[in-house]
Amino acid sequence: MAEGDTILRAARRIDAAIGGEQVEVSAPNPRGRAAGVQRLDGKTIERVDARGKHLLLRFDDLVLHSHLGMSGSWHVYPRDAAWHKPAGVAWAVLKGKSSEAVQFGGPTLRLLRPDALRRDPTLSRLGPDILAADFSAEAVARSLRGHPHRTLGDALLDQTLVAGIGNIFKSEACFVARTSPWHPVGRLSDAELREVLEVARRLMQESVAGGRNEPAVYRHGGRPCPACGTPIAAHGQGDANRQTYWCPHCQRPRRS
Repeated sequence: MAEGDTILRAARRIDAAIGGEQVEVSAPNPRGRAAGVQRLDGKTIERVDARGKHLLLRFDDLVLHSHLGMSGSWHVYPRDAAWHKPAGVAWAVLKGKSSEAVQFGGPTLRLLRPDALRRDPTLSRLGPDILAADFSAEAVARSLRGHPHRTLGDALLDQTLVAGIGNIFKSEACFVARTSPWHPVGRLSDAELREVLEVARRLMQESVAGGRNEPAVYRHGGRPCPACGTPIAAHGQGDANRQTYWCPHCQRPRRS
């Protein structure tokens, strides 16, 4: 699933390419037509925002809300250039003067009015964005503290507590901080919770700036830990059974 770093990079690319421009909008795929994206034709993009894993393209009286899920993507091309995917799978095409932004797939594409956006049950419940300029690891650590029996890895994926972290940076941040993702939140100190959050933010900021480095543990189940050589473990975690990767030696749960 696209995580906050991917969405922020997409928002910046789209804004740089067609932000402030009047756009021609089409929907080659029926899914885009069902969302009514053609209503944006001839309107001007005022700005493009990222909120956790959600992308918001703001026009004067409408907002295009996109969530990419596991399979969606936004591409930016020179206007009328060849695309990397078939035209028939494009849900939305926004053409500016010299560039165009195209969304392919994803579970969510919808139009909202600004007042409906503020009341939207999904977006209004989002926790602080891990990549926001005013992000406070201390404040989020306090929110996590309110769920003492949840395991750390599961809590980090709860978008109502902190928005933007997904399976990759959950696993990578816990590894870099040498903290077990299986440790109950209530048994971790405020300093330990802040460290994991600050590491996740730093890793994601680095990804936004220059692309991701090779993961240390994510999808490396069975391979040697880069720090100690112990085989990396992998197991489903939380109600959604999302796969977690960790080093059983470097990230041993501490005894209470």
